Amino acid sequence: MIPLKWLSFKLPFHTLLLPLLALTLAFSLSFSGLTQAADSAEEKTSQARPAERKVASFAGPEYWKAIQQGETGRTQSQAREANQLINVQGEEWRIWRNQWVTPAGAYAMGGTLAVLLIFYILVGQNKLDSPRTGNTVERWKRFDRALHWTVATLFIILAISGLTLLYGKFFLRAALGDSLWGNYAIACKLAHNYLGPLFVLGLLVMIIKWMKNNFFNSTDVKWFMQGGGMVGKAHPSAGYMNGGEKAWFWVLTTVGLVVCISGLVMDFPNFDQYRETMQQANLIHGAASLLLIAASFGHIYIGTAGTEGALEGMTNGHVDEAWAKQHHDLWYNEVKNKK
Repeated sequence: MIPLKWLSFKLPFHTLLLPLLALTLAFSLSFSGLTQAADSAEEKTSQARPAERKVASFAGPEYWKAIQQGETGRTQSQAREANQLINVQGEEWRIWRNQWVTPAGAYAMGGTLAVLLIFYILVGQNKLDSPRTGNTVERWKRFDRALHWTVATLFIILAISGLTLLYGKFFLRAALGDSLWGNYAIACKLAHNYLGPLFVLGLLVMIIKWMKNNFFNSTDVKWFMQGGGMVGKAHPSAGYMNGGEKAWFWVLTTVGLVVCISGLVMDFPNFDQYRETMQQANLIHGAASLLLIAASFGHIYIGTAGTEGALEGMTNGHVDEAWAKQHHDLWYNEVKNKK
């Protein structure tokens, strides 16, 4: 038992004040030390994770504005292009493709077909002036014909599949329905992707094989000045290849190589191209392909309905002497003299 007199014992106020002040000071110093230690630990953690601090500091209106503008370095990813959340160049590509390349290609192809149709109605086929002799001259070797038809077949398949992917959604989708259109579009895409490299190889062989006969000379200048004999009764002289055939060869060589190179860029994304590079290649590929298709209409017209007997040389390899004299007289004289 504690004596009651101890409980009733009273100390002076100033005697109790000093210990209380000392206790308060000690507690304050201890709390300050804990706070400083916590701040130091937080600072070390923040230094160890700079990306997290950056994201946190920008997680506001300015941060999202920068994201919408396509700025890079706004994520923790260090992979190439993975630190750009929004690819703003994609919208520019879409505008160029839909508002410029697509309609311009349609105008070019439609305009070319219209001009050829009008020309055929007004002028008609370029027929032989003299009857066929029945004697033929070999114009194309079997390898040349096989090479031509291989490249031509690949070109037609690639043209149809490419035009389907570019324009098909405007009319084929509604006509075929979503399911059938989707399967056809996938088939076109696969054909385009896998046959494209074969076309590149065939075109390169064709360019190397036929280049020696396609350099321009003064005879070709006269041929162009006389309209290639398509209008009127004049038949300008020409060697093994006339000016028009040479012009088509160089269009196919230059524009065709642009089509091939840009197509390979898109066909092999594992070359680690940037997205912007792929988009630019797509625009170049589309524009060059549409130009080449439009130009091919003229070549096909002249080689079939436009000129009597022209297709025979590329089907069976031989042409009638009357045709050779009329369209390639210089070459015919060379062949005759050799015999």
